Amino acid sequence: MKTVDRTSVRGTITRAFEIASEVERWPEFLPHYRWVRMLTKSGDSGLVEMAAWRPFGVLKYPTWWVSEMTVVPHEFKVLYKHVEGITTGMDVEWRLTEVDGTVDITISHEWAGPKWPLIGKLAAELVIGPVFVHAIAGRTLAGVKTQAEQA
Repeated sequence: MKTVDRTSVRGTITRAFEIASEVERWPEFLPHYRWVRMLTKSGDSGLVEMAAWRPFGVLKYPTWWVSEMTVVPHEFKVLYKHVEGITTGMDVEWRLTEVDGTVDITISHEWAGPKWPLIGKLAAELVIGPVFVHAIAGRTLAGVKTQAEQA
């Protein structure tokens, strides 16, 4: 399963990267995030627990995962490896690039799916990726864009 979500932000790459990488602050301006907690931190790396809502109309489905997070400031990248939750094993890359006075932000998710016999790959490709991962990433990008452009 692979999902790619993108947005373009008016502003500086430094400010956009600060917002994208300071995940503990996300619940302040991303209402779909229930919480974000750094469980451990060492320099630009750490273990982060995240929980978000996936809305379905008036209903909200809770999601939760733990990732190894690595911030790569000189490349304007944030990398995650999901280590707990249904998406264990998922690789995530946030990449920010300057393009003609704007900042392009791309989030890529790659995952073989849950280790469920027979249906794991199908569940990832047909439900988890498009219905949950893509939807939450899209909301996250929209919120990061709004926050960066207000700065």
